[in-house]
Amino acid sequence: MSEFTGERVIPGQVNDDLWGEHVARYALATRFAVGCRVLDLGCGTGYGTADLARVASSALGVDLAPEAIDYADRHFPSARFLQCSASAVPFPPGSFDLVTAFEVIEHLQDWRALLAEAHRVLEPDGLLIVSTPNKRYYAETRAKSGPNPFHEHEFEFAEFRTALGEFFPHVQILFQDRVEAFAFYDGMQAPGTEAELGRPSGDPETANFFIGICSCAPILPFSNFLYAPRAANLLREREEHIRLLEQELGQVRIWLQETAADRDHLQKQLESEQTRALQIITELNEENRRKTDWALEIEQRLTAEVEQRTKQLTDTVRLLDTAEATVVERTEWARRLDAQLQEATVQLEMVRQSRWLKLGRQLGLGPQFKEAPAKEAPFKETV
Repeated sequence: MSEFTGERVIPGQVNDDLWGEHVARYALATRFAVGCRVLDLGCGTGYGTADLARVASSALGVDLAPEAIDYADRHFPSARFLQCSASAVPFPPGSFDLVTAFEVIEHLQDWRALLAEAHRVLEPDGLLIVSTPNKRYYAETRAKSGPNPFHEHEFEFAEFRTALGEFFPHVQILFQDRVEAFAFYDGMQAPGTEAELGRPSGDPETANFFIGICSCAPILPFSNFLYAPRAANLLREREEHIRLLEQELGQVRIWLQETAADRDHLQKQLESEQTRALQIITELNEENRRKTDWALEIEQRLTAEVEQRTKQLTDTVRLLDTAEATVVERTEWARRLDAQLQEATVQLEMVRQSRWLKLGRQLGLGPQFKEAPAKEAPFKETV
């Protein structure tokens, strides 16, 4: 099943306006296709080639897309189809009386190759009918969506006429527009319809599409062509359409009211949640402040205690240093005193052992020394 992408029309998958826009071009072409050998370049899904086959002696559609040719082969057995490029068809010169190329040329980078190939395969008095959207109007319609990614080159009126004139000396350009009309009919399918166009604008700048009719031979005069996809009371259909739109609008308004109510409810919930969140944040900030103050107090107390202990330790170290110095000093003093005592003891012993002292004792002269106890130091002796 082929998928509608917006660039290839598939019967039953497009709206009536788009379908009518495309089949109208083929309806115009059938006026020139009676009894002719027709080549439809860029035939797509083949519905237009099948329309041309109803009046032509033969109708062949070519397209580069294999899925399009497959669809055409399966749905339109009255025509023949071939997969190939519209710019290079495998046919000898002069093989066709009519070549159509609807909405193809703007898709090609080398669009001149298409025109050259159409010129090659046409009989000297054959016709090329080629269509393309009006670049200025088309750009307006795609102002929001942007340029068509499938289009390689779009044409304004003067450029289109000049391009066709490069290959065909005789060119006539028609405008294709959607118009409002009034129909007078008996409800039956008539073989022909007389039409009159009132006040045609004739302004190429406002045209929807350009339809180029080209030939190497002079083009015979032909009447304007009006195609109505369907005869019906359009006014009544518009009124019915408006009524349906009003119903849809009413449903949309109800939906908007419900949406607004839901929005208000959600807004209240959000405000409540925001209030609760602010309360929680405030409580957390207060708790954080208390913990911060407590931490600062503990830090100050610890700092003061550390400073006090440090001072005490410093004083203790100083006292220890002082005591150590005193001990060293007194130890040195005791050492000197001991040395003096030892020296005095030696001298006293020398005096005792002196022969003069012994002689004095015998003569009863000199100082009398008492013998010290054996365990006492010599300096404990008394004179």
